[in-house]
Amino acid sequence: MKRIIEIIVLIILITFLVPIVLTQKFKAKETVAVENEVENVEQNTDNTETNPYTYSKYGTIKLLHHESGEVEELGMDEYLLGVVSAEMPASFEQEALKAQAVVARTYTVYTIEHSNSKHEGADICDDYKCCQAWISKEDRLNKWEEASRESNWAKIEEAVNSTKGQIVTYNGEAIDAFFHSNSGGKTEEVANVWGGANLPYLQSVETSGEDAYTQYSSEVEFTKSEFEQKIKDNHPDFSIDYNQQDCIKTLETTAGGRVKTIKLGNLELSGVEVRNLLGLRSANFTVEITENNIKFIVKGYGHGVGMSQTGADALAKQGESYENIIKHYYTGVEINNL
Repeated sequence: MKRIIEIIVLIILITFLVPIVLTQKFKAKETVAVENEVENVEQNTDNTETNPYTYSKYGTIKLLHHESGEVEELGMDEYLLGVVSAEMPASFEQEALKAQAVVARTYTVYTIEHSNSKHEGADICDDYKCCQAWISKEDRLNKWEEASRESNWAKIEEAVNSTKGQIVTYNGEAIDAFFHSNSGGKTEEVANVWGGANLPYLQSVETSGEDAYTQYSSEVEFTKSEFEQKIKDNHPDFSIDYNQQDCIKTLETTAGGRVKTIKLGNLELSGVEVRNLLGLRSANFTVEITENNIKFIVKGYGHGVGMSQTGADALAKQGESYENIIKHYYTGVEINNL
């Protein structure tokens, strides 16, 4: 009987102890697996780079500072930080800023390849009227409110670094990547602005949402004598009879809705020339004549060719990626690494 009791006790002990031992071994293995997984994740995180692209060409840019005449050597993306922060508000959507970075990089490459030594000893200049705008980091930070400096610069860095090496191409070549502030809802064909032949990737395209920006509309009003003097500065033989109903009349418009040719008194001028003579924001304008004044109601801001910056921001707000934004404004293009 005693022997039977001992056997029963032994069976009970085995029944309880074996599961406990097995459970502890399993937990130990599980813990090691989890620790190994965490370690691997940490190692992967440590080895991850935002964009490890290395430039095989155009990694260094010679920048001409047009005011001082000095030439400064900068890394391509260091230079682009100054371009993007000068050309587009940091408050714009991140995808719009990325699009600007790629377009600015493309414009830089195209300028280098086609400048024919336009700037002796330099690849490009910092005059927006000639090439594209640029500002130093120090000056840019000083122009921002202190509270937003760090976050603004982080957005600029993200836009440039995450698109490192990328340019816009057509048939494998860098495009002439024009851009402007606001298209007024529709961009322009290049021949209507600078003459010559149209480029297949610079077609007139529409963008919704640009009317939400202050750059979309403006008005400029002159007295009749002021208006006449501005025209006579370049056309001394100019005369106009305001009693004639068609003394100012648009004769032809462009694909983008801008004034192509307009009659001003005894002259026929291009809309682009009138814009320049009168300091209008764009060549997309209408005219109102009152008893003493002439008012120009203007739509858009800039030449209207290529990417609209406010349009890019509007598209980004609608959920479009920077790739789609670029391909919207430049017809039939690809985005490739240099």
